[in-house]
Amino acid sequence: MVVVTPQGLYCPAGDFHIDPWRPVPRAVITHGHGDHARGGMGCYHVVDAGLPILEWRLGAQDYRVHAHGERFQVGAATVSFHPAGHVLGSTQVRIEVDGETWVLSGDFKRDPDPTCLPFEVVPCDVFVTEATFGLPVYRWPPMADVARDIVAWREECEANGEAAILYCYALGKAQRVLAELMHHTDRPAWLHGAIDVGVQVYRDAGIPMLDTRKVADEARGADFAGELVIAPPSAAGSAWVRRFRRAQQGFASGWMRIRGNRRRRNLDRGFVVSDHADWPALLRTVHETGARRVIATHGDTDALVRVLRDSGLDAGVFRTDYGEDD
Repeated sequence: MVVVTPQGLYCPAGDFHIDPWRPVPRAVITHGHGDHARGGMGCYHVVDAGLPILEWRLGAQDYRVHAHGERFQVGAATVSFHPAGHVLGSTQVRIEVDGETWVLSGDFKRDPDPTCLPFEVVPCDVFVTEATFGLPVYRWPPMADVARDIVAWREECEANGEAAILYCYALGKAQRVLAELMHHTDRPAWLHGAIDVGVQVYRDAGIPMLDTRKVADEARGADFAGELVIAPPSAAGSAWVRRFRRAQQGFASGWMRIRGNRRRRNLDRGFVVSDHADWPALLRTVHETGARRVIATHGDTDALVRVLRDSGLDAGVFRTDYGEDD
């Protein structure tokens, strides 16, 4: 029902691609991250909750908008969208042809997140799952604990006369951190311009978050000691960072689960926050779908496939061009 082509994952019965990485006539999009939603498509089938993200990232396009759970026909395939819990407007794609059902997860997570709808388990015959963190070492701590650690770090920086610069992906991660922090502090965070744009998109969608200010609104030479400053990873090592006379630098990412990743990035602190499923959630989700066949896409696919095969499932791999979220 779905095959890999040079343009991306393709459904022959519906004559459409899912998150294609090259221009195609018809694209079905799971969410707005740049490795899944790219320009140049003839038309885009998207879920209504994800439309503001796509408009922010891709501008005006030929969007065909559908509600979660609404079934629509594309060629000979019946398609529907179902929440993936990854970021605002992220969705799984359910495809039914001649009584057989495939579900493509896109990027997903199972942990609670106040900024997006929770993941919905969709029964299927074949489940195509991401495996970004498909190794047993990846297990996420409760987000409330991480939020408290971020507040404590900012307080530590304040005692040292330093700014606390936290690097987050501009779509999903930064907003989730801000939404969690509002339960642990009332002190506003300061934002890099690239972060502020996405935060405003979420605010327009009605997502409550911690109050924020823009770094650019402050005069050059302003003292940010004791303030939490949120910036995209691309800002690390840039001239923008040098405006902060004294600062510690941290990164919020699932990759921080491996301590060596923090050292290689020359970071003072790493906070384990991911918008992807961890190892236990990947295994749980596969079994909850009831799928008789499982196909892993990007990430650490080999370990996941091996464990699923050992459990008696028919498991394989699709090689795809998806990458980092930012």
